[in-house]
Amino acid sequence: MVKVKSLERDKDLENVELPDEVEELIAACPKYIVAHNEQQLVDLSVRDAKNGCQEVKYDIPGRGEVVEAVVCKVRNGISANYPEPYMRRRDPNCMLIADEKATDKEKYENRFGEKFEDGMREETFDWLKNQELALFFFETGPKGLGVKALAVVPANAAFFAFGLSLLQGIVDTREREEVFKPTSHIYIAPPFRHTHFNGEQVVVHRRLDNKYEMFAYNLYPGPSAKKGVYGMLINQGEKEDWVTLHCSAVQVVTPYGNTVNISHEGASGGGKSEMLEDMHRERSGRLLFGKNLMTDEKFHITLPQGCGLRPMTDDMAICHNSLQKNNGKLTLMDAENSWFVRVDHINKYGTEPNLEAITANPDKPLLFLNIDAAPNSTALIWEHIEDEPNKPCPNPRVTIPRDIIPDVLKEPLSIDVRSFGVRVPPCTKENPTYGILGLFHVLPPALAWLWRLVAPRGHGNPSIITGDGMSSEGVGSYWPFATGKKVDQANLLLEQIMDTPKVKYILIPNQHIGAWKVGFMPEWITREYLARRGGAWFTEDQLRPARMPLLGYSLQELLVEGQNIEREFLQVHRQAEVGEKAYDIGGKILSDFFKKCLRDYLEPGLHPVGRKIIETALNDGTIDDYSDLIEGEPIIREI
Repeated sequence: MVKVKSLERDKDLENVELPDEVEELIAACPKYIVAHNEQQLVDLSVRDAKNGCQEVKYDIPGRGEVVEAVVCKVRNGISANYPEPYMRRRDPNCMLIADEKATDKEKYENRFGEKFEDGMREETFDWLKNQELALFFFETGPKGLGVKALAVVPANAAFFAFGLSLLQGIVDTREREEVFKPTSHIYIAPPFRHTHFNGEQVVVHRRLDNKYEMFAYNLYPGPSAKKGVYGMLINQGEKEDWVTLHCSAVQVVTPYGNTVNISHEGASGGGKSEMLEDMHRERSGRLLFGKNLMTDEKFHITLPQGCGLRPMTDDMAICHNSLQKNNGKLTLMDAENSWFVRVDHINKYGTEPNLEAITANPDKPLLFLNIDAAPNSTALIWEHIEDEPNKPCPNPRVTIPRDIIPDVLKEPLSIDVRSFGVRVPPCTKENPTYGILGLFHVLPPALAWLWRLVAPRGHGNPSIITGDGMSSEGVGSYWPFATGKKVDQANLLLEQIMDTPKVKYILIPNQHIGAWKVGFMPEWITREYLARRGGAWFTEDQLRPARMPLLGYSLQELLVEGQNIEREFLQVHRQAEVGEKAYDIGGKILSDFFKKCLRDYLEPGLHPVGRKIIETALNDGTIDDYSDLIEGEPIIREI
């Protein structure tokens, strides 16, 4: 081991065992700081501010100084903005693998023509040795279930370290009796995206037998501080046979005291955070369910009192084996210490009062990204920066510690209903699309598994850089963050579904239902409706097979608090603006897309039941075919 530099370093790191490469970094660098709490990182984020703002900038050969981010201290935390619109959201192609373990992901050497460890790894360390560094320690996932980790960040980019510490927590190793030995290590080297990667976001994962290394070459925390650590958890679960779901989860409490526990999965933009929000009301108190894009007709409903919400998780739920209660349901816990909440739908004061109140006057400092806030002002979550004149950034974010969320749950939650959210475009006779989903659909477990394999990324995704066409987020909707093999994750998800026969499954669209613009209202109404049913499921009179088999069952009627939801919102082919022909075209778009995606899973290692389910889809199976493939409680209950 390299000799420590000073008594100060001994005190800060005396209870830590570091790998040789980190010892060498801190021995060579001009200065380093070990952060033991979040406030130290808040202070460091703006230590060198001028006129209230700190520019995070680096000297790029041939270009001069390049500003990666502008950071300022605000009354409610830290606000950081990126001059380059590309850096304001996650690039879905940023992950690269730099090891010899099994993977379906692109390898570093295939993209760049050389092995990562042959040059880039050492170049990264050489650069870090010339920087003032900030270090801190954390644990992935809930305490005791994840792995011990270390982050090494340039001190001038401490806002990034602050965001990571919010999301994953921070460990003061001085207060521990046992030696803290991190086995996962994160290294941040922002200028390399200019000097080596043509300005692109690149995050390199290196899985070794005794440690996990991640190198992030950008300062947007989505691909690294958040999803990169998610990849570490997925890798751990792959070894130990459990899954970290890409979902939110909430206990819904009716005005009468009944409770239903719902998890909501889906690709980025699929409505996970929104499942935890109160319904957005108009000034009159009514709910604007939707607006017809062809006629401008509006449909309102009145719901005097909404259900109470006890949130568990906002985006990542660890389903560790030790949490399971063998009660036929899936038990989970939040895998994060804070929530990385997208607020693009909050564009004026009063849209979501609870979230606005939490973020405007928090008990702890928050991190705001892509929010227009001046130094020493209060950052307001509806003040979004613009990507270009009159075009707001679609991915404004705020990172909120879960322990300041009202009524947040601290104990594991057993799930009654697993829903899956899909962003869908409008569908009309003139422009048929896959926007044929009704308010919600009931799925047999086999179909629920298929939707998790395909995980359509959907229409107008605000969180990532993507094209306009339909694309797949991949298995579990967490595939962009996984490092291994698709078929392994598909098997884990299938076994999870087979092991939890008492869980029910639904499918919920957002943004549009046919020709109607609905935003996230479908999941809010569905949440209220299912909770008021008190856990009772559906009879044969209440459900009918959907016209498109991949959509499972459609509702015949829906009545919530005396408010009748029109059948055209439940069965989209009944809309005059859509009709059966356009619906069927949309159904074929959906079917063709599923078939294209599902063929990728027909590998030798696929579970035999999974193979049967996929073959059923490729052969245009019926709802009865799917219902027979996984044993469990009946999809339709008998009276």
